[in-house]
Amino acid sequence: MENEWIVNVSVATLWTSPESPREKDQLLLSNPVQIKKWISSNSYDDKLELHAKNMIQSQLLYGQKVIVTEENGEWLSVLVPDQPSGKNESGYPGWIPKQQLTPASSFEGGSYDSFAVISSPTAFLYRLEEKKEIEISFNTRLAIQQIGEEWVEVGTIDGTKKVRRNDVEIYSVHDGIPKGTGQDIVRAAEKFLNLEYLWGGMSGFGYDCSGFAYTMHHFNGITIPRDASDQHKRGKKVTRDELEPGDLVFFAYDEGKGFVHHVGIYYGNDQMIHSPKTGKTVEIIALTNSPYEIEFCGGRRFGKE
Repeated sequence: MENEWIVNVSVATLWTSPESPREKDQLLLSNPVQIKKWISSNSYDDKLELHAKNMIQSQLLYGQKVIVTEENGEWLSVLVPDQPSGKNESGYPGWIPKQQLTPASSFEGGSYDSFAVISSPTAFLYRLEEKKEIEISFNTRLAIQQIGEEWVEVGTIDGTKKVRRNDVEIYSVHDGIPKGTGQDIVRAAEKFLNLEYLWGGMSGFGYDCSGFAYTMHHFNGITIPRDASDQHKRGKKVTRDELEPGDLVFFAYDEGKGFVHHVGIYYGNDQMIHSPKTGKTVEIIALTNSPYEIEFCGGRRFGKE
């Protein structure tokens, strides 16, 4: 079996094992994925179970590459190189339905000089005749074939598609994405105010706390670990009185001395923007006198360490 595969659905969920999904999760296992319908059809208790039973590890976006390590029937065990993790030095580990991946060798994208990154919370890929096809997420990367005033033609695993010019940022392959400032990270995060929390979420359809922190950095050209406990071990240490917008703020059990369980993005003026927990939405709150304050265990700065 080939080693390198590419995600061929809008959002692929990285499951803990092939046995993790419930019957009600079939919408996440299909191709195409029906993630909006799945989110709306799950109750609070259904969503809480994702965490309580350790069912989901992370998510991947359309066109993202994975390294396949094992095959088990209709499932593939993969590593995600773009998501650094203490669980495996080669990338975040988990399982994905085989039908949501395509061998990289079958993608005839050709050479290209520039690429587009989805900058809207979600955006549609269109057929060449400008008919909507699939809704993809913020931070999805697409190879550019041609740039017009209103449309950008992109090469995908499903052939040439179009995306609206105002839904993307364009970068050269040679230069890549320049490292954004702390304010850039905050501005990206603001786009998701009131978006529902989703355990394991890594897309504009829903984020968990560390997925939110990871994605706002990754969109700004900075790759950090996927999980909060790993993020807390990297970057430059900053004390509370040194915090600047865009820094990450961490919270741990046992009044800040135990296991790191939550992360937010410092917003400035004693506030943070974060994706709190199941049943809540992305919000901006003050640190002082918040339930989190007593659990504060430090800040970290990435991109300009």
